[in-house]
Amino acid sequence: MTVDDLPLVRELDHRSTEGVDVRLLWHQDDGRVSVAVLDATTGDHFAVQVLACDRALDVLDHPFAYAAWRGVDTSGVDVAPVLERLHDELPEHRASRA
Repeated sequence: MTVDDLPLVRELDHRSTEGVDVRLLWHQDDGRVSVAVLDATTGDHFAVQVLACDRALDVLDHPFAYAAWRGVDTSGVDVAPVLERLHDELPEHRASRA
């Protein structure tokens, strides 16, 4: 395998909070977009594909929620608080509280 055979992946965005790195990636060979998460403290890592119906920045901002919705193994990370917050932020839930 040569360098020319390796798939090209470009980082479109990145954020890091409390040792958790989240990267928005574009896979040039097939046009896919994904979000990769690495917890430097525990070594846990996973990736979530950004689907055509998704807003890529939403997946970047809430990768644990999207992973839970899609059944992606997040190595035992508790996603319940993230899901609850995201659920509360949905427009239909804000309107019902008013």
